[in-house]
Amino acid sequence: MTQIRVLVVDDEPDFLKLIKRRLTKRNVHVDTETNGEAALAFLGENPVDVIILDVRMPGLSGIDTLKEIRKRFRDTEVIMLTGHGSLQSGIEGISLGAYDYILKPFSIDNLLGRIRAAFEHARLRIERRGRQ
Repeated sequence: MTQIRVLVVDDEPDFLKLIKRRLTKRNVHVDTETNGEAALAFLGENPVDVIILDVRMPGLSGIDTLKEIRKRFRDTEVIMLTGHGSLQSGIEGISLGAYDYILKPFSIDNLLGRIRAAFEHARLRIERRGRQ
């Protein structure tokens, strides 16, 4: 199976370390960034398959970062992370083109399943477009 490349964007360094360690153990290549601006710069230099994007971050919010990702990296799937009861932000993310959203706290297996589904969705979409 192809190793999925994931970028996790969250302003909590301890959360980033934990999620990177847990996903790496499950054969996922993980890069991390702590804000939207850094994530967009990273994406300009490094292709990824799936982005895990926190909604609430200082500076460029997750929603604003998502808008830029949709403009510039349309084949990359985004899963929004929402916490603090911000279900509405997750729904807004879906309406702006996010593949899915997940509420904090979550199980790593649930997140991994969503990452794999997002990866497969993007792969099939790109494959269909190639046949047209």
